[in-house]
Amino acid sequence: METVSFTRPRTIGIVSGLGAVLVWAMPLAAQDKAKAIDALLTTYHDLGVFNGSALVSEKGKVIFKKGFGYADFEWKIPNAPDTKFRLGSITKQFTSALVMQLVDEGKLSLEAPLASVLPYYRKDIGGRITIHHLLAHTSGIPSYTNLPNWEKEISRNPFGPREFVEKYGSGDLEFEPGTKFAYSNSGYFILGAIAEQVTGKTYDQLLQERIFGPLGMKASGYDLSRPILEKRARGYEQTMSGVRNADYLDMSQPYAAGSLYSTVEDLYLWDRALDGDKLLPAKTKERMFTPVLQNYGYGWTIAKRPVGPAKAERVMIAHGGGIYGFNTLISRVPQDDHLVVLLNNTGGTSLGAMSEGVMDILYGRTAAPAKRPLATALHETILKSGIAAAVQQYREIKKSRASDYDLGLNQLLRLGNELLAQKRNADAVEIFKLSVEAFPAVAPLHLMLANAYSEAGETALAIKTYEKTLEVDPGNRTATEKLSQMLKR
Repeated sequence: METVSFTRPRTIGIVSGLGAVLVWAMPLAAQDKAKAIDALLTTYHDLGVFNGSALVSEKGKVIFKKGFGYADFEWKIPNAPDTKFRLGSITKQFTSALVMQLVDEGKLSLEAPLASVLPYYRKDIGGRITIHHLLAHTSGIPSYTNLPNWEKEISRNPFGPREFVEKYGSGDLEFEPGTKFAYSNSGYFILGAIAEQVTGKTYDQLLQERIFGPLGMKASGYDLSRPILEKRARGYEQTMSGVRNADYLDMSQPYAAGSLYSTVEDLYLWDRALDGDKLLPAKTKERMFTPVLQNYGYGWTIAKRPVGPAKAERVMIAHGGGIYGFNTLISRVPQDDHLVVLLNNTGGTSLGAMSEGVMDILYGRTAAPAKRPLATALHETILKSGIAAAVQQYREIKKSRASDYDLGLNQLLRLGNELLAQKRNADAVEIFKLSVEAFPAVAPLHLMLANAYSEAGETALAIKTYEKTLEVDPGNRTATEKLSQMLKR
């Protein structure tokens, strides 16, 4: 999902009110950039796209931090820079760092077979998978979050690491280890179990002793629901009809793949540590930040992006996270020592465009205007004029007003899922048909269309679309199981 001492710039004033932003003693150019960042993120907030906290540092110095909207909607408690958010898969970079510390200390080897360090793991495949494969998502172990019944039947139940690994992290391989990339929450869950097995300490203890404590990250930890946690944000989902509380998820399940909480301020301390060599030596970080397959290293995506001066390419090291009611993004440009952290507690939004806009501002460019969410516009039309009018509106927007709207994959997916939840199955089918039309190579969209056909009672079309899903993604277990069930009827 490295301790560097630094001096926080002296504040010269505070703007009071909701999500107060600190005005630092900094050059005028930095102040101008902070104002532009504030304006951009405020627009995203006003459009209902961003509700959370943000921090931006330029050349290692914080130039902007602010909260937007509410940490608790029922009590109208505002978000702030010290609000604690669930991180989702940003957790993976901490798990990766922890494992690499153990490698540096000779307690683990990147080439060690899984079965040799986790004795209870099944031997037939555990001897072919290495620590390296787990870190790089090339193990072939299927992700437990892709199980067809995980969300409805499993996600609310507590488990210990060993029990969960044996029951849900030991499935047959989807491919030979090292030959492909497939994002696997199971792989990172197993890495946490390995760290516990090797050290005799819990994952939570290891993080506190080895990372959070040494770095002074006092507002970070394992997010369990039972302890009272000061300034913890509640998780919500932004629906077409407003904000609702997110569904419950037992946090023993995300574990080393997605269980942590933190603040934008603590993640700045983490960035400062990654810029130094005290917590991890330079050679180790170089290994972590070297892409293996699909631009993924160990717990980070590493890719060249046109973000530098005059859109010159820079290596960007980044990772996002999504977990019931939250989504998050941390983006770093080490060459220029820039950082953007966005933590959101209304789930389901896309933070990439916001981060790119902030990066543009850091490099002296005008950020692209915030775009209206397509899902909201189409939903309003469905309620007022019906699905046919919404489909026509989509085609008109795509043809002549594409620059005004977010046409990303998540928009149609979000709308289709909400229509299914509202039992508007026929409407959902039409929206998923549009999503497949727009993104034909994305297997999960074909799967969602097949599910929508099934819910609408269109069995023949559902079977045909499950088959299409398997053409796009031959190893899709959910489509295989659903298709098998339907053919048996």
